[in-house]
Amino acid sequence: MKGQPFTYRLTHAWDGLRAAWRMEKSLRTHALATIAVWGLLIFTRAPGLWWAVMALTIGLVVACELLNTALEVLCDHVHPQRHEAIKQTKDIAAAAVLVSSLAALMVGLAFLVVHVLPWMGWLRR
Repeated sequence: MKGQPFTYRLTHAWDGLRAAWRMEKSLRTHALATIAVWGLLIFTRAPGLWWAVMALTIGLVVACELLNTALEVLCDHVHPQRHEAIKQTKDIAAAAVLVSSLAALMVGLAFLVVHVLPWMGWLRR
């Protein structure tokens, strides 16, 4: 794949994204959450910094999910039988998704307290 044109390499990335989309329900769930976050950002007229923080946070979670999916596919191909090392590998990759999701939850809670609750009139700034 080295030395291929950018458009050719980009096609492979899109193919991978489509494959993960078909295989992983959690990726589709992340997409719905992303739409909800964008909606809140729009409705609360959040400052640009919050857009950047949310974009990075969402990107981190989705990237971890994609890497987890890729690792699972590789592990299942290389060693389809049950094996403790494969289980640990998959569990650790899933933990990366969990950690990034928990970090995203904390960012979401901060946004909720700073922008959403005041926007709804539940907290004063």
